[in-house]
Amino acid sequence: MLSAKSLFQEIIDDDESFRLFCSIAASGESQGGWENARIAALVPESERALVPRITRHGADEDKHGRIFNALMRKRGLEPVEVPPETDYTMLLERDGIGLAHEKLKADQPLTERDIIVYLSHSRVTEQRASEQMVLLRKHFADHPEIGKAVRMISDDEDNHLAYTHEELLRFAAAGHGRLIQRTLRECALAEVAVYRDVSLAVMAHMGRVLGWPKAKSAVLAAGIHAVYAYERAFGWRRMVTLEMPERRDALGGPATPAPEFA
Repeated sequence: MLSAKSLFQEIIDDDESFRLFCSIAASGESQGGWENARIAALVPESERALVPRITRHGADEDKHGRIFNALMRKRGLEPVEVPPETDYTMLLERDGIGLAHEKLKADQPLTERDIIVYLSHSRVTEQRASEQMVLLRKHFADHPEIGKAVRMISDDEDNHLAYTHEELLRFAAAGHGRLIQRTLRECALAEVAVYRDVSLAVMAHMGRVLGWPKAKSAVLAAGIHAVYAYERAFGWRRMVTLEMPERRDALGGPATPAPEFA
């Protein structure tokens, strides 16, 4: 019977599929680290109080990239080139979601509106990251090889999600509610489509690496399309709600160090 646990177990048990999974994850996390570092450097004077939190966010993402690379090294594996069709972060940027890399590479200060766009994009993508890590934590929190990494990354993603809720609520209270809701909706609808496309691409690559029969690949693809249909119709709404988190000032302290294996 196909299940999330059995599929991921199959992926981590095989060196080549594990290497591909970790390479994709490490690339995305490292890209997020770079983006947050650039945003922290370009924050407008009116929002300088956010700099330590954005910097912490970027440091966490960098740490996650190092963790995935360390998991590969433990097996004596080297990263592989990430297929462009599996690059979630870059596909979102291509679709105009979040802040364009051209803007981040420039030395012009960002605007208050830019910060709201950044936080809205993060609120949507961190929802996805948090949910994915909750699923992995459910099944692999005690796994001898990846359990420590799963627990740490899951906790960090929950912190990132809490931070975006709190900061967006602050901006909403300051009169930016309509912009926030419009931006969140745009980001969420784009994200569910990119997530579908990336999921299909990743499963296709995994299927070739692991030699899945066509019937198994077809069932998985059908499941991905079904998830997208639900998310496009209703599920995206969970990504645009805002509520004060239980974890207040979740990124107010220094980043936690990576596990010893990293």
